[in-house]
Amino acid sequence: MALKIFWTKRAEKNFSQILNYLSEEWGENVAKAFARKVYEFLEILSEFPEIGTIENKEKEIRGFTITRQVNLFYRITNNKVILLNFFDNRQNPKKKRF
Repeated sequence: MALKIFWTKRAEKNFSQILNYLSEEWGENVAKAFARKVYEFLEILSEFPEIGTIENKEKEIRGFTITRQVNLFYRITNNKVILLNFFDNRQNPKKKRF
């Protein structure tokens, strides 16, 4: 049974910022390709939620590398997947927030 995907405000904001950056710096086609890759991954994630590696055992946060530059962090709770954050790996790792 596929789990429902829920986006936090932070995940929505960071996803939007990444899409804007890609569109401005690399063009609309690159931004669309990234968005398509994310949504295809979310379909897989809803079917196989434990696909990501455990990033924080106490908070039960998992992570998955979408591209070399972007990781997605999420949590599985009550038959749903909550997207916590999209993190650009080129940033200072201390900025990584769940």
